[in-house]
Amino acid sequence: MEISGKTRLIILIGNPVEHSMSPKMHNAAFKELELDYVYVALRVDDDKVKEAIEGIRAFNIKGANVTVPHKISAMQYLNEIDPIAENIGAINTILNQDNYLYGTNTDGIGAVRSLKEEGVDLKGKKIVMIGAGGVARPISYNFAPASKEFVLFDVAESAVQNLTQDLNTKLSGNIRGFKSNPQIITKELQDADIFINATPVGMYPNINASVIPKDMLRKDLVVFDVVYNPLETKLLRDAKAVGAKTISGVMMLVYQGVAAFELWTGEKAPFPLMKKMVLEGLGLK
Repeated sequence: MEISGKTRLIILIGNPVEHSMSPKMHNAAFKELELDYVYVALRVDDDKVKEAIEGIRAFNIKGANVTVPHKISAMQYLNEIDPIAENIGAINTILNQDNYLYGTNTDGIGAVRSLKEEGVDLKGKKIVMIGAGGVARPISYNFAPASKEFVLFDVAESAVQNLTQDLNTKLSGNIRGFKSNPQIITKELQDADIFINATPVGMYPNINASVIPKDMLRKDLVVFDVVYNPLETKLLRDAKAVGAKTISGVMMLVYQGVAAFELWTGEKAPFPLMKKMVLEGLGLK
């Protein structure tokens, strides 16, 4: 990759950023499409977010990803935020159009696309999700509007009630939330179409943990786990064992990157290559 004065810069701001696979994924995609872009991860301290955003304007940086802990604080320095990201209360992507900074959140888009590419339609479906934290919010705002029913659970009652209240205030639909309870979860799953784990349960190194036991799963259920390391969690192994359709969180990770790539470049992202780079980065070739 030859870098010149014409090369457009895309950055990642967060803290930490050393572990990020975004540079590997995006730079491979730029090279594949022969685009004169380069992606660099930059550590930004909490008290330097304003300066970092001003730097995007000052250096005419084409776009950025925003990761923890800056997804909320960065919003106040932008010119415009798309309505869904505004409702979510967090952004993860910025587009610079002649120093006019537009913020959006591609996490939920990535989740929706993950299911769509697997032939799963959200419209008219009953969706049950465990988790009401940072990952759950963008998923909720992108999934709930199309669903017939959207049922949330979380071990923290305040978190699930706050998210449920936010969703019911800002969206229309049948949206309910409960503190996690095995009996209620079992009842709600009986006629559910899609089950989502939006918690870190099952993530490496706790690879033998699952949010629900295997006997709650059935073959006509779609099971989506946001955890991507390991690629096949215990939840997904159990779901596959009963014949259910399974979708790994690695797809969401890649597709949120795909959505950002396409926003920045206006080109169709090379999904297979980007997926390959992420799998390599995870040691999951």
